[in-house]
Amino acid sequence: MGMQKELQAAIKAILPEVDCVIGWGSGPDPLHGAPLFMRSEDDANRFASGFFAVNNPALFLPEYKGKKVAVVVKGCDARSVGQLLSEGLIKREEVSLIGFPCQGVVDHDKVAAALGEKGEMGEVTAVLEEGDALVLTLRGETVRLNKADVTAEKCMRCQYPNAHIADTFVGEKREPVATADDFADLAVFEAMSLEERQAFWEKEMSRCIRCYACRNACPLCVCRDHCVATSRDPSWLTQADSVKDKLFFQVIHATHLAGRCTGCGECQRACPVGIPVLLLKRSLARSVEKLFAYRAGIDEGTPPLLTFTLEEPTIKERSW
Repeated sequence: MGMQKELQAAIKAILPEVDCVIGWGSGPDPLHGAPLFMRSEDDANRFASGFFAVNNPALFLPEYKGKKVAVVVKGCDARSVGQLLSEGLIKREEVSLIGFPCQGVVDHDKVAAALGEKGEMGEVTAVLEEGDALVLTLRGETVRLNKADVTAEKCMRCQYPNAHIADTFVGEKREPVATADDFADLAVFEAMSLEERQAFWEKEMSRCIRCYACRNACPLCVCRDHCVATSRDPSWLTQADSVKDKLFFQVIHATHLAGRCTGCGECQRACPVGIPVLLLKRSLARSVEKLFAYRAGIDEGTPPLLTFTLEEPTIKERSW
């Protein structure tokens, strides 16, 4: 029995105990998966994990507070669940977790770039996975892509491919791709001068359409109904189409996620214009890990910026 069938069997086994099981199903085209809310065996038969199961299902858990649900999670999804638990945003007894080892997920921007002049993703009518390759049917012809070339960057530095929190674990646990995060993406950015960094963000934010998909896709952005982006009392941001307001929102968004962001990358993936907003979150996550020795979604206890300690062991203010 393959992992797909094993996961479907685990889903069917728990269905009688929960209101629904959250996982993935087929998306609008062969290259996309989509969230799937399963309440029957017929729904479970439509479950589909694998390379295109990108969405983080932890996003929906706060909406089910007070109900019993199950969720299928890969490594980064489980970290988000862990963070929601550590902040008391969901209750452990209300959530059953079906975990599995992730082999990596697709980056659609990379697929679009790899196709180039051959065609657009919307023209792909079929996709087959053959070992380390994706075979796409496009305009009646086949296009072969190396999966490694179109895998999301977060997967290339993944330290937690297995769901570390799980009531049921399906499949054989796999070794992490990396033993530590070298933050190579930040190193490239930080090699720029301050003036170049400012110019970089001004250029990126000039493309922002203020759709807030980055916020809406984040599993830790649970206060979106009271977000500073839309609040008018107090009024933090104007509705002007200005780079200043757009950048101000992204800085606030990243700051609110400091010590909470698990690096799932949903914010950046959801951005319709491809702004690398994850850079901001990763910079703050690195600082929190360095200062407080805390990894969001992995380490237990109250997140460091949600509590107070008279003197942090790694900061040692009194010795200054």
